[in-house]
Amino acid sequence: MLIKVKVYPQAKKEAIILKSTNSYIIKVKEKAEKGKANQKVKKILSSYFKVDLGKIILLKGGKKQNKIFEIKL
Repeated sequence: MLIKVKVYPQAKKEAIILKSTNSYIIKVKEKAEKGKANQKVKKILSSYFKVDLGKIILLKGGKKQNKIFEIKL
């Protein structure tokens, strides 16, 4: 399953918001440095979809706010 994610780093509190089918907004406290925010997004998606962290792959947007993740169910 492919999902689109818009990430807001350095947010005051962490949240995941369903925007539309397969499109989410995720707010994380981490800075967008050295992949820290991306790792936190993967952890949030892992717990949200109840899958292992290894089944979530960042396909596009490694250094951008808009990202595409693949989740292997």
